[in-house]
Amino acid sequence: MEQNNRDKVIVRTSVIGILANVFLAAFKAVVGLTANSIAIVMDAVNNLSDAASSVITIVGTRLAGKEPDKKHPFGYGRIEYLSAMVISLLVLYAGVTAFVESVKKIIHPDTPEYGAAALIIVAVAVVVKLLLGRYVKGVGEKVKSDSLVNSGEDARLDAVISASTLVAAGIYMVFHVSLEAWLGAIIAAVIIKSGIGMLSETLSKILGERADAQLARDLKETICSYPQISGAYDLVLHNYGPDSYNGSVHIEVPDTLSADDLDKLIRKVTVETYKKHDVILTAIGVYSINTRDPEAAAAREEVTRIVKENPHVLQMHGFYLDKEEKTIRFDIVVSFDAPDRLQVHHQIHEAVQQAFPDYTLQIAMDTDFSE
Repeated sequence: MEQNNRDKVIVRTSVIGILANVFLAAFKAVVGLTANSIAIVMDAVNNLSDAASSVITIVGTRLAGKEPDKKHPFGYGRIEYLSAMVISLLVLYAGVTAFVESVKKIIHPDTPEYGAAALIIVAVAVVVKLLLGRYVKGVGEKVKSDSLVNSGEDARLDAVISASTLVAAGIYMVFHVSLEAWLGAIIAAVIIKSGIGMLSETLSKILGERADAQLARDLKETICSYPQISGAYDLVLHNYGPDSYNGSVHIEVPDTLSADDLDKLIRKVTVETYKKHDVILTAIGVYSINTRDPEAAAAREEVTRIVKENPHVLQMHGFYLDKEEKTIRFDIVVSFDAPDRLQVHHQIHEAVQQAFPDYTLQIAMDTDFSE
């Protein structure tokens, strides 16, 4: 139900954007051609690209809302990122086209002919685009739609562009100096920069970014709220669209729990994390803690002390000492800032082995995916 409501909000907002941009594009085209203004004509073209962006947002939202199937069991949510990428490419294309046309006008300049009606229309367009941009971006942030956020940001940029054409018109009417072509080139450069920024941000999400730190903390807090769980580690979240996560985690529990106890506990954790955070934990691994052997507890403290002496180790977890097999196992999280992460692992191994020469060490080097 919530997903359906979100899709309806995105579509409704996009339709408003289409109507407003088509209306503005038509008026600006007439004004630009009448006044022989390349800057206003380019502004009209940009409005048309904005309308196309809104159409793409609607199509992307509809496709992203398709139910999971055999071929795509995690759903189609990532289509929203693809639609956001297409929008950024459209913005980039509009900027390059505007820059080429502006350069042509710099080489072969025309004399603009401004009228009061034309300037009033452009001024109204500034106000409309400011309000539209604020509204669309606000809705996009609320429903976490990158496509709407990009469209809203582009609309606010259009308002600045339209305002600059008014400034150029004022300069020409007062000083009889035409800055039309040069202004068009500057506008085009701003559009290109905006398009590159949007494209870079969207591609980063498609490649896969670190999960939101606050979401990771909230998830771990929920998991650790159960008295049997002393820690949650190795949280990995895979994003399949805005607010659509599948993931896995390791939990640290006493070595006294039976398989039946663990099964009940894991099922409860899975249900609660989905209800509270809309995250599906597809796998929950288990670290057991020595609770019946004081010697193992002392060994854990000593190993923790050794590990923490290395500034590049962010965390140690999953410690277990097995006297029968003469093994010590634990995981370490090594910072990405370490010059050589494998070397850090080697140093830890050597230091712990020196302290416990009679034991075989099993030290896993984890990657911190969530914080």
